[in-house]
Amino acid sequence: MIAATEADTARFSVDAIEKARKKELYWIEGASHVDLYGKDEYVTPAAAKMTGFFREHLGDRD
Repeated sequence: MIAATEADTARFSVDAIEKARKKELYWIEGASHVDLYGKDEYVTPAAAKMTGFFREHLGDRD
């Protein structure tokens, strides 16, 4: 799960991770929830994290 440290909804991410069997919560420092949708400085590290996750679990499809 990816969450923004300044998001009003951050507590929901923490609650969900605590209930999950497999746990990884990746914080984007300084971002709000909305920042994750359109500010390159926050979207880029989130997209890189997701790319790594999908490559690890689905394999490189190139």
